[in-house]
Amino acid sequence: MLPIPVVAASRSPPEPPRFCRMPSLDPSSDPSYDRSFDPSSDPSSSSPIYLDHHATTPLDARVLESMMPYLQRDFGNAASRTHAFGWRAEAAVDDARERIAHSLGGADVSEIVFTSGATESNNLAILGLAEAQTGKRHLITIVTEHPSVLDPCRALRRRGYELTEIGVNEEGLVDLSDIESAIRDDTLLISVMAANSEIGVLQPIAEIAASSRSRGIVFHCDAAQAVGKIDFDAGRDELDLVSVSAHKIYGPKGVGCLRIRRSGRRRLRLEPRQYGGGHEGGLRSGTLDVAGIVGFAKAIEICCAEQPDEAVRLTELRDDLRDRLAVQLPGQTILNGSKDRRLPGNLNLSFESVDGDRLITDLAGLAISSGSACSSATPEPSPVLLALGRSEKLARASIRFGLGRGTTREEITIAVDRVVAAVRAQG
Repeated sequence: MLPIPVVAASRSPPEPPRFCRMPSLDPSSDPSYDRSFDPSSDPSSSSPIYLDHHATTPLDARVLESMMPYLQRDFGNAASRTHAFGWRAEAAVDDARERIAHSLGGADVSEIVFTSGATESNNLAILGLAEAQTGKRHLITIVTEHPSVLDPCRALRRRGYELTEIGVNEEGLVDLSDIESAIRDDTLLISVMAANSEIGVLQPIAEIAASSRSRGIVFHCDAAQAVGKIDFDAGRDELDLVSVSAHKIYGPKGVGCLRIRRSGRRRLRLEPRQYGGGHEGGLRSGTLDVAGIVGFAKAIEICCAEQPDEAVRLTELRDDLRDRLAVQLPGQTILNGSKDRRLPGNLNLSFESVDGDRLITDLAGLAISSGSACSSATPEPSPVLLALGRSEKLARASIRFGLGRGTTREEITIAVDRVVAAVRAQG
């Protein structure tokens, strides 16, 4: 594997958030749409209220503005070394790589490998590490990980590796002692996400990383839901491998990175997952999305700068949503995940004595979900909620609210009214 060459290198935002707005969506235009309970009949609900920021986020106008030159005038290929178009594109990528490295808590730009997003980064980290070494063949992860971590780990198990999946407690948190008890002499990798995409719980990443480091085990962290939303510093916590997606932080879809530790202990070696040009130090061949990478850098800088104030604002809105639903639906709401150790904008609730499918259908005026977007194509109840001890019925009658930069107090009030009406309609 070739090393990546080192390249020279108030509570509300100061102005109202500016996003690329989605068109109006009217479910009643569907001929099959026929029910007596229709919260979208209110004229104010011509466009659903977006409360699914864990699935994706709207593109910030400041990010789009930074990208535009590289979609039009400066459209060159960053690998073209013989003319100004390529030089300008390469310079933009170099600058973005440095800014992203700094935002993730590092100074070495060679640590950043651009990918299409956290799913690809997770696969490159897990499969790439396994294929680059011989000897150690034991992996550790937790049962509530994202499918893009669990699936490659299970794929390696089918190839002869041994895999230990650690359970979580009723709040969704893993116990460090359980991980340490599972460690063996041949343990190669421990992979634990920073923030869960469904229930928002924050795992003790720094402690797990320190324990892994003391035993010479590589630690990987899927940080797609954490970066820009909590105080996250991969350099400070000495994380070995970190996966990030731009579209979770108001950046463009289809771009992300894998941060690979290059300092301290023995350098990590990964085997590439695709070949064909030697891009990204040979780890990820393919023409770089210059505009997307520039947008990624702008998005992560904005999120990290605004994170302290935004975290306070979203926590207040989230708690208001939770408390008002609990008051108006006494005995019917069950909080999924830790009350305190969770993302500021995350609320996941199960509703007693409610048909989950009907509940989601009746809330067409709210853009919400019942679980991870990457798992929504499967009809099975959420494995994350089942891991907390929820019954299948309760797991199906659950809603994930994902609050974000554009969420207002007025929208929270509307959401409360609609959820209460939908739940009571089943009573």
